[in-house]
Amino acid sequence: MDVALFDFHLPPGQIAQQPAAERDRSRLLVLHRASGAIVAHTTVQALPEFLKAGDLLVLNNTKVFPARLLGHRVPTGGAVECLLVRRVGDDQWEALMHPGQKLHPGAKVRFTGADGTLDAEVLARHFHGRRTIRLWSEDGRDVDRVVDAIGHVPLPPYIHRADDPADRDRYQTVYARARGSVAAPTAGLHLTSALLATLAGEGVERAEVTLHVGYGTFKPVRVEQVEDHQGDAEMFDIPAGAASAINAALDERRRVVAVGTTTTRALETSGLAGGGRVVEGPATSELFIHPGHRFQVASGLFTNFHLPKSSLLMLVCAFAGREAVLDAYREAVALGYRFYSYGDAMLIL
Repeated sequence: MDVALFDFHLPPGQIAQQPAAERDRSRLLVLHRASGAIVAHTTVQALPEFLKAGDLLVLNNTKVFPARLLGHRVPTGGAVECLLVRRVGDDQWEALMHPGQKLHPGAKVRFTGADGTLDAEVLARHFHGRRTIRLWSEDGRDVDRVVDAIGHVPLPPYIHRADDPADRDRYQTVYARARGSVAAPTAGLHLTSALLATLAGEGVERAEVTLHVGYGTFKPVRVEQVEDHQGDAEMFDIPAGAASAINAALDERRRVVAVGTTTTRALETSGLAGGGRVVEGPATSELFIHPGHRFQVASGLFTNFHLPKSSLLMLVCAFAGREAVLDAYREAVALGYRFYSYGDAMLIL
């Protein structure tokens, strides 16, 4: 299938640069999965009108850490920007570094903030600006604590502004618990504790899984044919209680509504491994969901609006049909919906 089939026109001005004034005041487009019809244009506050008792809402409780570090080369003083992508050892990380062409193995960097200092050494050089680095604190402080103190929120590359203190709260779900993501599971940014309580009071059940979102979520599709694209591996974990709740919903033919594409990947990877039932415990997902995928677990999807020709848009098209999804996207564009991480939402049932 040609990647160009997943293109659509998106005015740059509709790429959200700031979150909505309140999480659940974002707009919501509701799409009927079977018919492809748009059911409603409303707000996220209206979710209880579309979910029902017995539905199971599955959330990704990963927590974003401030993975963007700003510093300088030692001893030359040249500016360096570093994004910690994933830990590969006790004190070693895979990182994206800029300016990459000057940072060869052996290069030293220092990251300094008001609440601490970290030192780094480049150990290995890889493709697309990636490096393996060693990271330490000379005063012996825990590296993760110093990163949390001096790091910056790793806002997506299409948000063209520096992070500010408010992003530490708003680029995080209200139920975030498991530290490890460099990007937020953005569908969950719309949910508030009050809204979740309302849903629970109406009999909507809830389960939590963990998938640590890597920078690969922004990885462009560089091939011409969809099937040739390969996503990056991501770690996930489905606790025993969540697995039991999900499998019970499947057995009873109740709706399993995935909050976000990250949750969907975890559920579908586990469902494939379990022959249509999720398997508890940690695992790795390299699953790239595109049209032709047979969904094993998710029967509903709550998600943001995604980039043209992106792997995330292809996942949504696999779930609800390419033509229906792109028609809905075109209507959302025409009506001024806001797109991407801080943008509006879509519910597909």
